[in-house]
Amino acid sequence: MPRPDDLAPLAADMTAWRRDFHRHPELGFEEVRTAGIVADLLRGWGIAVEPGVGVTGVVGTLTGTRGPGGNRAVGLRADMDALAMTEATGADHASGTPGKMHACGHDGHTAMLLGAARWLAANRDRFGGTVRFIFQPAEESRGGAARMVKDGLFARFPVDAVYGMHNLPGLPLGTIAVPKGAVLASSDTWEVTFRGAGVHGARPHLGTDAPLAAAQFVAALPMIVAREIDPLQAAVLSVGHMAAGARDAPNVIPAEVFLCGTARAFTETVRNHLEARLAEVARGIAATCRVAAEPRYIRRISPTINRADQAAIAVEAARAAVGAALTLDDHPPLTPGEDFSEFLAECPGAYVWLGTGEPAHPEGVHHNPRFDFNDAALAHGAAFWCSLVERELA
Repeated sequence: MPRPDDLAPLAADMTAWRRDFHRHPELGFEEVRTAGIVADLLRGWGIAVEPGVGVTGVVGTLTGTRGPGGNRAVGLRADMDALAMTEATGADHASGTPGKMHACGHDGHTAMLLGAARWLAANRDRFGGTVRFIFQPAEESRGGAARMVKDGLFARFPVDAVYGMHNLPGLPLGTIAVPKGAVLASSDTWEVTFRGAGVHGARPHLGTDAPLAAAQFVAALPMIVAREIDPLQAAVLSVGHMAAGARDAPNVIPAEVFLCGTARAFTETVRNHLEARLAEVARGIAATCRVAAEPRYIRRISPTINRADQAAIAVEAARAAVGAALTLDDHPPLTPGEDFSEFLAECPGAYVWLGTGEPAHPEGVHHNPRFDFNDAALAHGAAFWCSLVERELA
């Protein structure tokens, strides 16, 4: 099985690709330059390429030559998009586009999968069957995975299993962590509008107080999680935005208050409960305050749940690639969301974490302007991909 040392000769190229992508970040469904580079590199290594899958996605197909060959196919996914943030790393390869940066390491994910594709194309006699290199657009809350599925990803490029990998700062460098079961939470958005009768702040009895209802609603949200969700389960309800009235009219009780936030869960049962109770609590408090409530719950991303068989295969591949000491076979779930769940809804698979070590700055974590992918992890991630292919397509 290939190890990081086997991929070390490609480390300089992977670093160059990664830093080039970092200098030229593109948001979801705008990854034209990135996708073009990916497609050109894959073609140059003799890999069949289909661009434009899910708008700007790219799928590469490589067939192994080991033995008589096989019918089995495996998909490896990397995301390509950046975030709408202004970079503050001060790195030589920092983003050259104000308001856009790779603040989640997708530049590293793309470079690692390219490195694995190059190595596998040069060593196709080490496996039989087919590898699909899936370069996904728009992972950052823009629905890229769903768009690829809708565009016939698994009908046009069938696989028996699909795998995803994401960097994780703080996890020791080169570690491959494979969660059992739940990996990441659902990621949904909720909204509530409270409508009352606006009135002079000195004469509140003449109106109905929408801000009071909103305040009681915000205070009641923790009750749903703390007293209605099994303590052995997990859920998050957070307020992200509130809007009401005008700063230059503090003596007016506004007629309308708008609130929105996020909801997270690891099971559909808990997710359904959050949706139902948000609406019930909002309407109940509104009735108490004699105002109207208009709740809305928007389902965005389902929980990411590893299949047991594929998680076990990923653990075996990790041990072969980076060794038992750098393999964790039961990493706890995390509450961010990830649209790789759209792929897992269509096909068995698993999602793993790649440790990139302690960040260079204390705030250098995901979705932070000081974040930068650690290039020292590139060979470890690419080696895992290659080991996984050999394990799946032996």
